[in-house]
Amino acid sequence: MSYSDDLLRTILKRTRRIAVVGVSMNPVRPSYYVARYLSLKGFEIEPVNPGHSGAEIFGRKIHASLSEIGQPVDMVDIFRRSEAVPPIVDAALEVFPDLQTIWMQIGVENAQAAAKAEARGVTVIQNRCPKIEYQRLFGELRMGGFATGVISSKL
Repeated sequence: MSYSDDLLRTILKRTRRIAVVGVSMNPVRPSYYVARYLSLKGFEIEPVNPGHSGAEIFGRKIHASLSEIGQPVDMVDIFRRSEAVPPIVDAALEVFPDLQTIWMQIGVENAQAAAKAEARGVTVIQNRCPKIEYQRLFGELRMGGFATGVISSKL
C-alpha cells in the first residue's frame, strides 16, 4: 500500500486518543514500545488486551475489549494477525461511531475489513507503524533511520 506523507501527517496531527489492540506488558514487544512511545508524544493510549484486562500500563487500565473503553477514540491501532482483524474492525465501527482511523501494524493487512471501514468513511492504513511514521514525518529520524540523539563511539 502506498500512502502519501500528507495523508499520514494529517492522521497523526488530528489523532489524540488511540486504542491499541493487542498491547503487551512485555517491554521488548513492539506493541509495548509503540504504545509507550505514542504516550510519551502526548497521545492518550487506551490499551486493549483481554489477557491482561484490569492490569495497568503507562498509568492506564488495560481493557478486555474496545467496548470497555467507554469514551470515543480517534484511532484503533491493531497489533493482531491479519485474520483477526475483521471482528476488531466490526467492533470498532460499532463502538466508535465517529472513529477517524483504523491503523494496521507492519505485517497486518485485511482488504475486506479495510473496505468495510472505508465504506463508513474511516481512513484505513495497513502494513505501517504510527511510531515509525511519526518519527519519519516529524523529524526524529535521519535518512539512515537513526534517532537524532547523539551517537558516540568512545573507546
